[in-house]
Amino acid sequence: MAITIAAIRGVSSGIRATRDVSEARAVAAPARLEWRVAHVVSVRDETPHARTLVLDVPQWPGHRAGQHVDVRLVAEDGYQAQRSYSIASAPESPNVELTVERLDDGEVSPYLCDVLQPGDGLEVRGPIGGYFVWEIAHGGPLLLVAGGSGIVPLMAMLRHHAAAPREISARTAVRLLYSARTADDIIYANELGRLAEAREVDVQYTLTRTAPADWTGHRRRIDRPLLEHVAWPAAEGARAFVCGPTPLVEHVATLLVELGYDPLQVRTERFGPTGP
Repeated sequence: MAITIAAIRGVSSGIRATRDVSEARAVAAPARLEWRVAHVVSVRDETPHARTLVLDVPQWPGHRAGQHVDVRLVAEDGYQAQRSYSIASAPESPNVELTVERLDDGEVSPYLCDVLQPGDGLEVRGPIGGYFVWEIAHGGPLLLVAGGSGIVPLMAMLRHHAAAPREISARTAVRLLYSARTADDIIYANELGRLAEAREVDVQYTLTRTAPADWTGHRRRIDRPLLEHVAWPAAEGARAFVCGPTPLVEHVATLLVELGYDPLQVRTERFGPTGP
């Protein structure tokens, strides 16, 4: 369905978190949250199919790594479309960053990725969520598993870790396993490379479709042997956060529990059918 953008333009359609009932109750948007008109400060392409919007949100109350916002689009005929987006920026950032994955058959994501420009406005409400969040005070070890654009809320956690005082972050080990279709589909590739320069941060990739001739990472879907290779032994008591397409999230969460992880320490967030 085509949408004619009115004065306030933009809506999300990339990260569409669909939690199960228990999670939804924990992270439902409080009624007191108000819609605010955010202004686009800048945009940047992350991959051929993903774009980050840097927003200035007036009277932003701050957020925790892993939370999300609702974004609303209003069309000229009064039609409204509302979606949820994970926040990519660290709580320490002065701006709110949302990374949109362009869906060719999406209702509005092509507009956000191809048309929205600095100076445009869009309505946002948040931050929302208390289940899928991590703070440096929680400590580690921390295991992050992402599929496709499921990297977005996990990136907020990695950025939060990097922003912490060095004497604290150095004591909190982090491992990320990121599954993508191809090397070109890896969102935040350059920044992840820089973050992995820290001794306590380990970033590993697995590609599920094609790989460059010089690729040194893994080349398969996430399975038990791969998780056993990347994840800490269950005895280490690691916290795990898994985000991505529903099949991947359910598969990884099940495998982690089979490997001895405490189910209460395995937090999941899932979205629509797109992914590796």
